Amino acid sequence: MNKCEQCIVRELSSLKALDKDELLRIAECKTSYIVKKGEHIFEEGESVNGIYCVKGGVCKLSKLSANGKDQIVKLVKPGELLGQRSMISDEAANLSAVALEDMEVCFIPRSEVLGLFDKNNQFSMNLMKTICGDLKEVSDHVVSMSQKTVKERLAETLVYLYETFGKNEDGSLRIQLSREELAGMIGTATESCIRLLSDFNKLGLIELVGKKIVVKNINKLKRIAD
Repeated sequence: MNKCEQCIVRELSSLKALDKDELLRIAECKTSYIVKKGEHIFEEGESVNGIYCVKGGVCKLSKLSANGKDQIVKLVKPGELLGQRSMISDEAANLSAVALEDMEVCFIPRSEVLGLFDKNNQFSMNLMKTICGDLKEVSDHVVSMSQKTVKERLAETLVYLYETFGKNEDGSLRIQLSREELAGMIGTATESCIRLLSDFNKLGLIELVGKKIVVKNINKLKRIAD
């Protein structure tokens, strides 16, 4: 995990704009560690004094609502960065990042990232594009929440989980969210989410195997989502 210039994951993020010397400098100052499933990378309200590069595993970015429910805003996969908006705006994190499975994460201090801003225009441009992309995702999510029914949002989320993260050998979704997490992602009560999953199961769109979800008819789910 120590050689940034040999890390394939960097090609998926803003770090691909860095040259070998810049990558070697980051490798000397970064901290690499394992985050266990269920652990926080950072919490809402915490100061994020740098950026996190996700090398392995998936985490959820979520916000705690006034009524105590966890609203999932985004799922972050390998190759993506965390904390860049808070670091650049010099504000506390407005979301929490929690590992959905064991993760490999590298932390790059704020001073090093900002130093690269002055020296590498392509890197700063890439980082800005990433932040703009995140804002677009949030805008799309807001539109989906306001214009689509809960049934359509659930179908859309199942398609997203299937196409983005794939499936296990037994056919179940590789990223298994709890019913509560899934409800938080589509903005509904847990009971409503459970009812809809049962309806999808009866229609043959999915199969429920304990807590696991197996997608049986992705095309019909796409039609419902659209």
